[in-house]
Amino acid sequence: MEACWRKSPNLSFFKTLTAQHNFRFSSSSPAANPQTGIENSVRTKRYDGLLLDAGGTLLQLAKPVEQTYAEIGKRYGLTSTTADIKQGFKRAFSAPWPEKLRYQGDGRPFWKLVVKEATGCAKDDYFEEVYQHYANGDAWHLPDGAYESLMYLRDAGVKLAVVSNFDTRLRKLMKDLHVLDMFDAVVISSEVEFEKPDAMIFKAALDQMRVSAENAVHVGDDQEADKVGANAIGIECWLWGKDVKTFKDIQDRIILSGSSASLKTT
Repeated sequence: MEACWRKSPNLSFFKTLTAQHNFRFSSSSPAANPQTGIENSVRTKRYDGLLLDAGGTLLQLAKPVEQTYAEIGKRYGLTSTTADIKQGFKRAFSAPWPEKLRYQGDGRPFWKLVVKEATGCAKDDYFEEVYQHYANGDAWHLPDGAYESLMYLRDAGVKLAVVSNFDTRLRKLMKDLHVLDMFDAVVISSEVEFEKPDAMIFKAALDQMRVSAENAVHVGDDQEADKVGANAIGIECWLWGKDVKTFKDIQDRIILSGSSASLKTT
């Protein structure tokens, strides 16, 4: 049921909800509605743009990677334990990559090495099944409340971008999860040929959004790639799971309301 909710959001519901609450996005003080005498809700926008990492932030795995590798591997005679696969995956994923980019085009060379190192299985059929599994939206999900918060921020006039070290499967995954069209920019390392923390990948997103670095915030889960990279170009960064733990946290830190909004504008 939850999967159906994530994949079939009711857009009219969110539009109706916004209209009913009479939200105003402004930096001014609350003003009474001349017809009702009731103060409108004031929402102060702290940032003009939100940049999001994809894997591990916007996109979460439906199952732990070691579980998926092991389940598919049973059909190919794989005997490695999930604990061994988990350790092997971490080791392979973090190892230095000899090329400029880990993800070139569809990323197959990189992922083939990772799967082999993590599982000890070099069978092409096994790798291809694993690769195709993660090209399907069913292998991923959005964090709770992500869709609602993204809609809210869009309605507030916040520009949205994805900035990700990923291969060419990302756009399909975002489309499968019904969020691709919500973003003003989708900047993927395999397409622009720069990987975070390189400043150029962040600059590409800012240029497409037409937002300056000081008026944008980036959210990602990697200290080096996300925080160090964003800060280097003048973008504030919140680490997912540390600075912010839900998309409602992100929403509330970008759009201030009530007394918080008044403090911001005094």
